[in-house]
Amino acid sequence: MVHDAGVHTDLPTGTVTFVFTDVEGSTQLLDELGPGTYAGVLAEHRRIVRESSTSYGGAEVDTQGDAFFLAFERAPDGLDAAALIMERLGEGPIRLRIGVHTGAPLLTDEGYVGGDVHRAARIAAAGHGGQVLVSASTATLVDVPLRDLGEHRFKDLRAPERVFQLGEGEFPPLKSLHRSNLPVPATPFLGREHELEAVVALLTDPDTRLLTLTGPGGTGKTRLALQAAAETADAFPDGVWWVPLAPLRDAALVLPMVARALEVSEQPDIEMEVTLGQALHGRRMLLLIDNLEHLLPEAGEDLGALGTACPTLTLLATSRERLQLQAETTWPVPPMSETDGVRLFVERARQAGVGLALDETVRELCRRLDELPLALELAAARTGLFSPVQLLDRLAQRLDLLKGSRDADPRQQTLRATIDWSHELLTDDEQRVYRALSVFAGGCTWEAAEQVAGADPDLLQSLLDKSLVRRRDTQHGPRYWMLETIREHAHAELERAGEVTACESALTGWLRGELERRAESLLIVETEAIGWLAEEEPNLQIALRRVIDARDRDALLSLIESANSYWMSKSAYRQGAEWTSAAIRLTEGEHDSARADSLRRGAFFARLLGRYGEARAWLEEAIDVAHVSGDVLGEAKALQELGRFVAQTDSERDRVVALFERALELEEAGQATEHDRGITRYRYGASLGECDDPDGAMRELSEADRLFAASGFAYGRTMTRGALGWVQILHGDLDTGLALSADALEGFLQAGDWDGVSRGLGNIASGLVRRGQDSEAALLGLVMGRIDTELGTAVAPAWQSEVAKIHQLVASLPDADRDRLHADASSMSRDDAAHLAIALCRSLQ
Repeated sequence: MVHDAGVHTDLPTGTVTFVFTDVEGSTQLLDELGPGTYAGVLAEHRRIVRESSTSYGGAEVDTQGDAFFLAFERAPDGLDAAALIMERLGEGPIRLRIGVHTGAPLLTDEGYVGGDVHRAARIAAAGHGGQVLVSASTATLVDVPLRDLGEHRFKDLRAPERVFQLGEGEFPPLKSLHRSNLPVPATPFLGREHELEAVVALLTDPDTRLLTLTGPGGTGKTRLALQAAAETADAFPDGVWWVPLAPLRDAALVLPMVARALEVSEQPDIEMEVTLGQALHGRRMLLLIDNLEHLLPEAGEDLGALGTACPTLTLLATSRERLQLQAETTWPVPPMSETDGVRLFVERARQAGVGLALDETVRELCRRLDELPLALELAAARTGLFSPVQLLDRLAQRLDLLKGSRDADPRQQTLRATIDWSHELLTDDEQRVYRALSVFAGGCTWEAAEQVAGADPDLLQSLLDKSLVRRRDTQHGPRYWMLETIREHAHAELERAGEVTACESALTGWLRGELERRAESLLIVETEAIGWLAEEEPNLQIALRRVIDARDRDALLSLIESANSYWMSKSAYRQGAEWTSAAIRLTEGEHDSARADSLRRGAFFARLLGRYGEARAWLEEAIDVAHVSGDVLGEAKALQELGRFVAQTDSERDRVVALFERALELEEAGQATEHDRGITRYRYGASLGECDDPDGAMRELSEADRLFAASGFAYGRTMTRGALGWVQILHGDLDTGLALSADALEGFLQAGDWDGVSRGLGNIASGLVRRGQDSEAALLGLVMGRIDTELGTAVAPAWQSEVAKIHQLVASLPDADRDRLHADASSMSRDDAAHLAIALCRSLQ
């Protein structure tokens, strides 16, 4: 449990005493009292807890259901508050159990972090209704009689701790860990509440006989399995037992190791599974078999035989691949969530003596480490030497830099050792496919794995089973991918084998073929094609870098042409600018259509990013090159791009008209497609709207809409509605303009075109300003500005007067209202802002 410091800012720091309260048997009590009565009783209980805590200076950190998490600066105050709570509840229907523990947690922006928080919760959970349990650390700080309950080991798996009880009441034995050889981990378990809940639910399901946690080295399989085993101890009255197999190299020793852990003696001339079956007959216990993969398949067969011989036994295994047994349930262990990963990193750094601010650098470092527990822990161990910024800078050498402590398992001395261990177990063919798959930066489809990496179904399945490759289902079919840490290892193997160039060339060839096959769909921004390329976009980056390094002009221009609609529809203008600039450099000194196209595309992205001088120079050169080379349609495209530029920067209507009319003449001569003529008409209309010619704008936009309908360019019609809506708003028809703008915004949102969403929010904000709905207009305008900043897009001069109205509106508000508005705009998601704007427009119809 952590506290959101953004809500409460007065929490104690340094040495803090935590008080956890929990209602015993709340579900049963609800059934007995009924919902109405129970709600009243619970409300009274909450009032008592809060008033008692406040009377002793306590801070309410968190409330979850009927449980409270309280913090006190002094241990006596925390214990007195606990006593007062119990006294005031008396013998009423609510029976609380309370745990009190003192420690020195870290208070971050996201709350209390550290094992002391979890320790207090564990102590409370071990008690019974009406009982107040006190840790040894708190007991030494208070001067009241406490009853010594002896040493107990709790489900957080830490070493036994002496526990005390406030008062002389008689209660059943504490619900502490018993009949177990589970090891004491070097560090406390942090985060992963959802994963732990899922594994515990499976283990306690009567139908689960064998559960295997799978995942690559460093994912935290063992730590999660140990914690889940501890959590389920109450369900296994005959104990939970741990059998580590990492040291073994002979599968024949697996069952003898199980017997040794359970103190079962081997019997001469009797199979070990029979001996174990006789010894464990009727006993309900959980057996954790840890690190099994290197002993498969023989070890799996032996465990299957053990499960058959002991039907009341539940087996929990950790392995980098599934055991492939009939009774097996597999559960792939994912990387940690971003929140849990950051918590783990910060806490491990604190344990290493380094206090870290929870900032974006730390978050980015954890993301770059794939939120992989082993990677995070090894990195945190280096914070005594390197700052998070330095660690982030050195991630290129991550596999060699991050070394474990001396007492770590030898396989985990470095991440390289951990992953190498899995790699060494592969066959030659598996190693070949493993390293070839590393060429994919964004994962791959089965077809790509087959064509580029030479995979076949058996080899790919084997790598999946060994957790070196993962699968996820997408709208475009299954994709196969590696954790980045593993991919880096595989790519190092690819380099060592001298196969990088061949694999990158194969990837480029495969991707060009797929792009050509989808060329028409990409041109009209078909949802399926754009979604497919979004999945392949990291691989596109690999291919683009490859052809630039090879100075393969034709391949570069082909890839850029195919990706252009994707970059535009996804507002990926920085990417488009980066690669088209590379094409301009690569075609330097040439005078053909390829050069003209590169210049024109580069100018388009430069304009959107506010690099106007660059855009103007490139467009003038593009027109000259296309004209000299006789590229009629290329010249038309360059002319209409210059027309768009002039409209947005200078608003010179006559020059805009001249440029677009000449472009239309050339398109007629060059027999341009309906799609391309529709684009020109759309851009002509939008430009006339910005030059204060509403009649001309609506004429051209209507023609564009007709051409888009004829060519099947549905997204073009969304663009047209957006431009028409803006023209109508600008010239007074607010109802029609807002309705059209809402329709367009819906289309932009569905397509994921965030620049379109931003422009749509701006259109609607301008309309609302004219209707006098100032607060709504200001909110949408601020969100629009935030999106533009996030995308890196510039506000064109033609739009600046409208943006200025929003800024003036915000500036005129009282300080409190202005601060609230900025806070709302900062926290509102793009989707929520779009839905709000659409709803506002719909409410006016």
